[in-house]
Amino acid sequence: MTELAPEDAKLVTLARATRARTRAAEGAAVRDLDGRTYAAASVELPSLRLAALEVCVAMAVSSGATGLEAAVVLADVDPELAVVREFAGTGVPVHVGDERGSIDRSLSS
Repeated sequence: MTELAPEDAKLVTLARATRARTRAAEGAAVRDLDGRTYAAASVELPSLRLAALEVCVAMAVSSGATGLEAAVVLADVDPELAVVREFAGTGVPVHVGDERGSIDRSLSS
């Protein structure tokens, strides 16, 4: 398990609670450059499929954020980081873990 800074541990709590509440396949949370946080679950509808990280980035963009400091994804598969790179560039830490919130690896956009 990877040890996280308190601000990133908060993202884990938000992602875990969102995933559990919605019973979704994925939960994610991001923190923007102003310190605001956004949490979301994956969306799986017949006409719309979005990863939880994609929903978080869309929420940040639609709220006027200009970049990201960090992200957490709780899922059974590695997240696709293209959406983070497109919005926030390279070097954004993306912590990845399981549904219990145990972070086992950190990636970089």
